Amino acid sequence: MTAASLETRPQSDHQRLAMAALIFGALAIGAAPIFVRLSQTGPAATGFWRLVFALPILVALSVRREGGMGRATAANLTAGLMFALDLACWHYGIRFTSVANATVLPNLTPVLVTLAAWFLFKEKPRGVFLVGLAVAVAGAVVMALANAGAGAVGTRPHLGDALSISTAFWYGLYFVAVRQARASQSATRVMAWSSLAGAPVLLIVALVLGERIIPADPMLWGPLAALGLVHVLGQGSIAWALGRLPTATAALVVLVQPVAAALLAYAVFGEAMTPIQTLGGVMALAGVVIAQWKGRAAPTEAADA
Repeated sequence: MTAASLETRPQSDHQRLAMAALIFGALAIGAAPIFVRLSQTGPAATGFWRLVFALPILVALSVRREGGMGRATAANLTAGLMFALDLACWHYGIRFTSVANATVLPNLTPVLVTLAAWFLFKEKPRGVFLVGLAVAVAGAVVMALANAGAGAVGTRPHLGDALSISTAFWYGLYFVAVRQARASQSATRVMAWSSLAGAPVLLIVALVLGERIIPADPMLWGPLAALGLVHVLGQGSIAWALGRLPTATAALVVLVQPVAAALLAYAVFGEAMTPIQTLGGVMALAGVVIAQWKGRAAPTEAADA
């Protein structure tokens, strides 16, 4: 049974559990910017250590639950490459362009994923889903614009904007690749192989660009290790849910991530949310609710067959 056909049936306990895992994963990923800020390695190097610290946990889980990692597939290796490119471009986009652009442009991911899922997996969205998608993306944009520093345009804005736009593309392809990989492999194996494939790419980028690879202070290994745990819990939960929910739904629900990040920034760094940011957060969450309310994928001929 395809994910699209599942969406034409009343929501089962498995689907509710998958939605809960998806929301948990998005909330866990919301903690990532906190640890990225606390780390003192280069942008790509930080992503490299994130995957390196996650790998032992993922491999151990694969061995314990399934007796090993199994074979690498083109889909999970592609997922690793796309995720590595996503992290590298996003981190450098933040460095080169304004905070607003670096945050707004990647939020185009749900739009791209919805279109890709429509054409590749026949997961045709209904009108209510598209309305919720528009509201959620608008809310994320409002949050980003409210968070932008006055006059902060970045040192190389055109390059930064291009990198930020490419982030939406890479992350969208990551979702599609994981969705494809989950058709034949468990979430643990997909995550293990994608992390193993992505780590060398990020290390090469960090070395070529002359980044700091090793933290200057031994205490700064803590945030990098925490990023690894966030990766296992966050991306792992999302990968598990992608085996049970439509790709577009997963990409949309992940928009609760900036809301979680804003709340954590307030708790850790005392960065209070402005009324405009709060409005954007409410819009993002409302969009997710609207999309889930009678907005599931419409049945298609392929799904019915």
